[in-house]
Amino acid sequence: MNWTAAAEQRLKEIPFFVRPAARKKIEKFASDRGLTEIDETVYEQAKAQFGSQ
Repeated sequence: MNWTAAAEQRLKEIPFFVRPAARKKIEKFASDRGLTEIDETVYEQAKAQFGSQ
């Protein structure tokens, strides 16, 4: 899964100890939608969905 530089930077805002799990969830979110790249928009969409769980 490709991440844009901006999305990678946003990922760094997440505490390091949960970052690997967050990355996997975001990548699964994108994959489930047939996406191959994670940009800030996809990151925000995934974050919004996980925030509502």
